[in-house]
Amino acid sequence: MADEFAKGFGIFVTAGLGWMILGGWYNTPDFETQLSAPDPEQAELYGQIAIALKDALFWFAILGALTFWVVIPAIEEARTALSE
Repeated sequence: MADEFAKGFGIFVTAGLGWMILGGWYNTPDFETQLSAPDPEQAELYGQIAIALKDALFWFAILGALTFWVVIPAIEEARTALSE
């Protein structure tokens, strides 16, 4: 079970760091609205790609961590309970 925790934590930290970096670049116009400002409307091609990647990294961090911390251990417990 420790390896599932480490994998989930690695996904959470790495994807969360990527989300924070991209959010800092595109969603921080001033000090009071850090990471919470709306996405820029007139972004260039690379900006649009980065904004889409930011959203994907956010959901990958949440769903990836929950998968390794909740879903996989629950499946293993159910498999063990059914085999007994």
